[in-house]
Amino acid sequence: MAMRANKIQVAKTDAINELKTKIGASKDFIFTEYRGLTVEQISALRKQLRAKNAEFHVVKNNFARIAFDELGYPKELAPVLVGPVAVAFAKEEPNEVAKILVEFAKEAPALKVKAGVVDKDFLDEKTVDAFAKLPGRNQLIAMFMAGLKSPVQKLTYTLVAYQEKLAGGAGATEASGA
Repeated sequence: MAMRANKIQVAKTDAINELKTKIGASKDFIFTEYRGLTVEQISALRKQLRAKNAEFHVVKNNFARIAFDELGYPKELAPVLVGPVAVAFAKEEPNEVAKILVEFAKEAPALKVKAGVVDKDFLDEKTVDAFAKLPGRNQLIAMFMAGLKSPVQKLTYTLVAYQEKLAGGAGATEASGA
């Protein structure tokens, strides 16, 4: 029979509260298994993620399970938090972070994307892979703006061409009459 400690260990509660602060500062999370990566590979990955305003941290599974549970994240995370787990904390563009992790996993097969949480919705490994293939927010805005701009631009070109045709036709009638 296992014995339970009667007093609360301050160091552990502080570690959980620190993790809850990191979770609160981020919107989305990608969970990976990092076993087998070298220090240089992890450093290179962290550098790529920092460029997208994301952080990559190794977490203690029990602390992460408690922190995510207390903050109301999906219960599907419990089986993901097994073994050596590192979490990418995405503050802005979750699919850009997922794209970096998926591409890095192709180069370094030791990194395995396990799951993700985007807008408090659980994504399994296949869904994270599909999510990484989607265009980013800025790309979608650019595509939308190009779609809005195109009809207006065509109308402008048509009106300018019509105006030039009228001006050219008026000049031709004056030249033939004189």
